[in-house]
Amino acid sequence: MVNGEKIILENIKNHVNTVEIFFNKIAPKLDELANLYVEKLQAGNKLFFCGNGGSASDAQHMAAEFVGRFLNERKSLPAIALTTDTSAITAIANDYGYDYIFSRQLEGLGKNGDILMGITTSGNSENIIKAFEVAKENGIVTVVLTGKTGGKAKNIADYEFTVDSDYTPHIQECHIMFLHLLCSLVEKKLGLVS
Repeated sequence: MVNGEKIILENIKNHVNTVEIFFNKIAPKLDELANLYVEKLQAGNKLFFCGNGGSASDAQHMAAEFVGRFLNERKSLPAIALTTDTSAITAIANDYGYDYIFSRQLEGLGKNGDILMGITTSGNSENIIKAFEVAKENGIVTVVLTGKTGGKAKNIADYEFTVDSDYTPHIQECHIMFLHLLCSLVEKKLGLVS
């Protein structure tokens, strides 16, 4: 018979270990990234997020946190999840192929100085790689939030944050904590919350 309690406690122990290793490694770089987000927002730039599957949900979640609010009432901030416009996604996928669903949107919506964050547990999502290529051509800063070895995206992005794990659930758990911390830091550094 499966010992559920043992599975739960082992999973929590592994989660905590993965979180501690990741954030101990990237805390200064995350603070630097938050400063960049603040600088770009103050200059009138936009934030873009993209990902596939669960990472698409994280992209939408983060855009909502910036546009709506995180913890406190504040002015809306310009953020777009490239995962939400089903008409654009299906038209682009139909006409150009699925690999272009983010890059084509970014080409039309992005401008020099904006920031694109690609969320990919493997780092090898071709549609994110193509979006990074368009971003580079247009002066858009690229950030990858990834796992495992970081994949191809790790070597393309201006900023990379790789969770050193092969276990997708723990990678995704670190990603959402990272995203919440980024949003909290940006709000505080903008002076939008006390």
